[in-house]
Amino acid sequence: MHKKTFYITTPIYYPSDKLHIGHSYTTVAADAMARFKRLTGHQVHFLTGTDEHGQKIERQAQQAGKQPQAFVDEIVTWIKRLWDIFDISADDFIRTTEERHKISVQKIFQKFYEQGDIYKSKYEGWYCTPCEAFWTERQLAEKNCPDCKRPVELVTEESYFFRMSKYTDRLMEYIEKNPGFIQPVSRKNEMINNFLKPGLEDLCVSRTSFSWGIPVPFDPAHVIYVWLDALSNYITALGYLSDDQSKMQTFWPADVQLIGKEIVRFHTIYWPIFLMALGLDLPKQVFGHGWLLLEEGKMSKSKGNVIDPEVLIDRYGSDAIRYFLLREIPFGADGHFSETALIQRLNFDLANDLGNLLNRTLAMLNKYFAGRVPTPGKREALDLELSGMALALPDVMEQLMDQLQFSGALTELWKFIGRANKYIDETAPWALAKAGSQERLATVMYNLLESIRIVSVLLLPFMPRTPERIWQQLGIAGEADILSWESIRQFGVIPSGTQTVAGSEVLFPRLELTEEGGAPVRQATKKDKPLAVAKEAPRVEEAEGLISIEDFGRVDLRIVEITAAQKIEGADKLLKLTVSLGKEERQVVAGIAKHYEPESLLGKRVLFVANLKPAKLRGLRSEGMLLAAADEQGNLVLVTTEKPISSGSKVK
Repeated sequence: MHKKTFYITTPIYYPSDKLHIGHSYTTVAADAMARFKRLTGHQVHFLTGTDEHGQKIERQAQQAGKQPQAFVDEIVTWIKRLWDIFDISADDFIRTTEERHKISVQKIFQKFYEQGDIYKSKYEGWYCTPCEAFWTERQLAEKNCPDCKRPVELVTEESYFFRMSKYTDRLMEYIEKNPGFIQPVSRKNEMINNFLKPGLEDLCVSRTSFSWGIPVPFDPAHVIYVWLDALSNYITALGYLSDDQSKMQTFWPADVQLIGKEIVRFHTIYWPIFLMALGLDLPKQVFGHGWLLLEEGKMSKSKGNVIDPEVLIDRYGSDAIRYFLLREIPFGADGHFSETALIQRLNFDLANDLGNLLNRTLAMLNKYFAGRVPTPGKREALDLELSGMALALPDVMEQLMDQLQFSGALTELWKFIGRANKYIDETAPWALAKAGSQERLATVMYNLLESIRIVSVLLLPFMPRTPERIWQQLGIAGEADILSWESIRQFGVIPSGTQTVAGSEVLFPRLELTEEGGAPVRQATKKDKPLAVAKEAPRVEEAEGLISIEDFGRVDLRIVEITAAQKIEGADKLLKLTVSLGKEERQVVAGIAKHYEPESLLGKRVLFVANLKPAKLRGLRSEGMLLAAADEQGNLVLVTTEKPISSGSKVK
């Protein structure tokens, strides 16, 4: 049976400076898609690389006092290291200075010339060196580049031109007949209305004012202009016009080419026209995603607001950063980055939801079954609901991934994680153990372990390091037959008797954003805001039985998370708890043992009096008090939060 193939590319990056987290976004998304397709059984080819020619790089090398090749070699080494620490699983990394690329590009240029698509003339117009882009007078924005807003240069030189106008109608017809070719739709409309309908001018495809480029094969005074050079990498990497074109025959046309929205014009107008002139199929889809923005706008070295991905990875780990990028931002739209948003996402989703599901399950398994996977009994309706949701999840996520809805796919996965956490509360394993319902307890624990197994496999494309850590704790690392795509279409494959390892590692420790929290991930700017200052509360008239706002203000109410809970020997009503206020942890003795089993409290966020004078109960120091409500029948419930919020948050 012929294996399904999938070819995905990212733009090749200019090695003119270090990449920031916004650049990493495209490659992380492409990697998640490539890994997902491999998981589902596709033969994948994932391409990335560097675009190393052009006037901009030549000038920067001169400023650095280096030869262009030596200049780019150093930065490419850094980019490759960054992709390694981001766990980018590219099948090929192409550099446009490689011989395989240069030879094929010269053959492409020669082919265009021989079939009359290229002619020599004189160019006079506006050129933006940073963007490597030519612009007409009408396209300029207040005499600046419409993309980067920087000054342009008036260029006059002899050049070769590509007859873009020859293919305009054909490209328009293709776009109309293939509505999915340019995505999202807003990018397609922009290309049609701003470029194709006004008419395309012939494109300058060679330069003589600099020498750092691929020489025109029949006119070495010219070097091939960077966009014809750079865009061709998607086929030269497959061996186009080389002695071995097997990869070209296997993988072309590309299934999806992911790019930032600032280079959509080059990839949806120039690139398809070049392919039409070569007689090749067009990519099935070109997707121009949005930017990763800060409060002050797009990241830019000139603004001093770039975020170094190495610093982020060193502080939070590559899986955590990958998860934030893919979950936080709907792919295609602009998204905003802040360290506060990052920490909240990591705490709520990774520490509270995923981490607690694993920790609670393994802790109870260790307590009730000595850490060994039990043999399940007959399933009840609640169990079938959980397993049904688990078995439907692969198809739901696959459909969303095929639509490049990374955030949507992760949202569906987290809905199931939330359902599994709720299943713990609904089945109350601690109550089953207390009642001696051993068979039912075994079934519940087995269902939780299976749920975690399925979650871990589906996490692989997004967070490639985390699943292995989960498998180690579940005792199933290396068991390929129960960690495959086919295996998660079954519920109930973990062998009974498997020995797990409870508490061996905390997957995601809870984090707090502090002013002194290490080296900043970005430079401060003038627009950085000071901390908010509380306004003075208005005075109210005193009345009998009422307290003043000043009296209330003396009570320091906080949100805390219960991180540990255990019974106190000889005390039927008391539990010893550990609560997190974010920057510190405290021990609390609470009289709630008749209303809550210790395991059921882990991860709960409750209201807490933080400035209560410490007391001793049963010889244990208690530093604060949980708030609870009790009715006339004696039922007691802790006061919890409606939505997730950071530990230590002040109640106002």
